Amino acid sequence: MTDNRVVERTGWAPVRHFAERSVLGLIVVAAIGLGFGVLLLLVRFNWEPLQNLDRSVTDSLNRWASGSESTVAVLEQISSFGGRGVLIPLVVLAVAVLLIRRRPRPALYLAVTGAGALILDPSLKSLIGRLRPVVEVPVAQAPGNSFPSGHALGATVVYGMLVLVFLAAVRPRWRPVTAGLAAVLVAAIGFTRVALGVHFLSDVVGGILLGLAWISVTAYAFRIWRREAGHPTPSLSDGLEPESGPDLRPAPAEEAVLPHPWAKGAEILVGWVFVFGLLYLLGYTVTRWEPGFDDGFPRWLQTFRTPALDDLSWLASKAGDTHAILIISLIFCPLALALWRQWRPILFLALTMVGELTLFLCAAAAVDRPRPSVEQLDGQMPTSSFPSGHIAATMCLWAAIAIIVMARVHRPWRWIFPVLAVIMPAIVALSRMYRGMHHPTDMLGALLLTTAWITVLWFTVRPNAHAETVSEAAEEARVLQNAPA
Repeated sequence: MTDNRVVERTGWAPVRHFAERSVLGLIVVAAIGLGFGVLLLLVRFNWEPLQNLDRSVTDSLNRWASGSESTVAVLEQISSFGGRGVLIPLVVLAVAVLLIRRRPRPALYLAVTGAGALILDPSLKSLIGRLRPVVEVPVAQAPGNSFPSGHALGATVVYGMLVLVFLAAVRPRWRPVTAGLAAVLVAAIGFTRVALGVHFLSDVVGGILLGLAWISVTAYAFRIWRREAGHPTPSLSDGLEPESGPDLRPAPAEEAVLPHPWAKGAEILVGWVFVFGLLYLLGYTVTRWEPGFDDGFPRWLQTFRTPALDDLSWLASKAGDTHAILIISLIFCPLALALWRQWRPILFLALTMVGELTLFLCAAAAVDRPRPSVEQLDGQMPTSSFPSGHIAATMCLWAAIAIIVMARVHRPWRWIFPVLAVIMPAIVALSRMYRGMHHPTDMLGALLLTTAWITVLWFTVRPNAHAETVSEAAEEARVLQNAPA
């Protein structure tokens, strides 16, 4: 009799827990939805106490923010993390990582939930038709209507669903911290929208409530989908798909990224000083001894200038600026980590770019070479001419990527990356000299920086030390997956 009772209790326990969680989840979703609905009605019918509160908060924060240009710049930077220019690429990158790790269900969840937020924002703004605030000292502008805040809605949905999906890869004790950091980021983005004078407080609250309601609905639908597919439905504190944790962890089998890190750090520092010495020696030489072709070549390129080529050269030059280099790095690193599950190549790329930036800034300040004596289409630059930062950054980035990929990919298309490592710096170099920003020997300095610095990191970091092991493991997994049962 006792055994039957134990079996009965064990059999009903999962059902009872699921029912309790489902009812609690429905109550939370209903409460959030009701809160948003009430707020929407108050905004739609211009409830005076809410309008007075909105105007008071917006005017107070506008007076505070408008008093300092640096404050406005910081607010705009934080606000950008809630813009579509950041959120959409972030979701696309996360979906790509999940597909690489063979987790299509959470990838589909991200795609559907993100697409829903894109539809909700303009639809409700058109329906409500609330005008944006009019402040005493405008410090920012935004198109469209005001309610709800698209930045607050998008940030809540994107960072919230990313936490739900990737929480399984986080250690249990760090999960509350992860969720808390996401909440702080969303709140900070919402605060900036009010402080910049482009939204009322109720717009931000409405965006957050709508975002919470939407990810709650889609998360609940995802859990029902799992249950119908025969999977357990644990607490959301374990993530949407807890069993995906091992697949989502960046490099679970990797040992120490660098053995003897202090010794390696000292070797890298000595190498940095050596490369700086070479750069300074070359820069001092070309500055004191001006080769005749150094000014002649940019002057000759100037004779080919047309409005169309000016625009084309501007685009080519942008391929080597800080924003483009950072974007490519931020795209490549997560994809490389998902593909090969090693931190060492990521460390190699990061050290390459940090070293390039510091070497360029220090060498430019020490050499202090003037720009070519031609019309400079980009105007006055804060750094000197030698070496070229655009060319050096482009060389370092694509050379490092080529080194990482060539050792880990054995398909013909891998040769695209060495080709890019040659073509991209050549395009950037030609555009920079066409625009009158650099001499040919500045390009030589960039080549010296890239060659010497990557050589130092090649022998210290050894980015491909375990590349063959990773490739063999991936090939073995592919063969086992395709083998007949």
